[in-house]
Amino acid sequence: MDTIRLYIKSMRMLMKSQLQYPASFLMQTLAQLVMEGGEMLAVILIVDRFDRLNQWMPGDLYFFFGLMSVTFYLTEVFGRGVTGAFPGMVRSGQLDTLLLRPRGVLTQTLCSAIDPRRFACIAVGTAALALGSRLSRISWTPLKGLLLAESVLFGMLLILGLFMIEAVFCIYSVKSVELVNAITYGGRSACQYPIDIYARPLRVLFTVAAPFALVMHVPAAYILDKPLYGWPAWTAFVCPLAGAGVFAVMYLVFRRAMRHYRSTGS
Repeated sequence: MDTIRLYIKSMRMLMKSQLQYPASFLMQTLAQLVMEGGEMLAVILIVDRFDRLNQWMPGDLYFFFGLMSVTFYLTEVFGRGVTGAFPGMVRSGQLDTLLLRPRGVLTQTLCSAIDPRRFACIAVGTAALALGSRLSRISWTPLKGLLLAESVLFGMLLILGLFMIEAVFCIYSVKSVELVNAITYGGRSACQYPIDIYARPLRVLFTVAAPFALVMHVPAAYILDKPLYGWPAWTAFVCPLAGAGVFAVMYLVFRRAMRHYRSTGS
């Protein structure tokens, strides 16, 4: 609990510092809004061109897009220390100072940065979720609402775990490895759409290696009353746990990698 209080206090301080320059913050937030709005425009163009993709109707596509956007950008807002700041800490030698403090390196890294500009992207994703829900005529129940929250929560853990792959590579190589972005940002772009529209290799990649399909698509399909793989209904509540599994594995790998950390000497 003390760690959670420390994290919340750090987020408040970082948010306050970001808002010290309101004009700059506003312009950057608008830029993020335009960027994510452009990605949603791509979905709108697909919906306008095709009546359906496999079994998925236009409202379903908006729902998948919104779920991915909300989950991914919530992770970028509150996990910015891992998603963006850690490689710079390694290169500059700032990571050395974290080793001297009586807190875990990962905790301190998470407390080191926040990116509130991404709230604009989250707003677009939320609008897409609402639009998709309305067009698909989802019959919401407390169970479906709980499943949506579960999918977002464990999706954040999954994405944070995948970003930790880059952090591990940085410990050994100092520089970040752009190949990792094919899984993180590439996964975000690909998995904004239902996984079953892709060829088998991509389906395997995003179901087994980076299980976006298990954590987000299976629950979304259940909410839309269109089972993705024909699995029993209860699997929709179990599959998101894959996100926690990925995060747990990467946390152990991260801790092991830190034992081999060598300062850059900066």
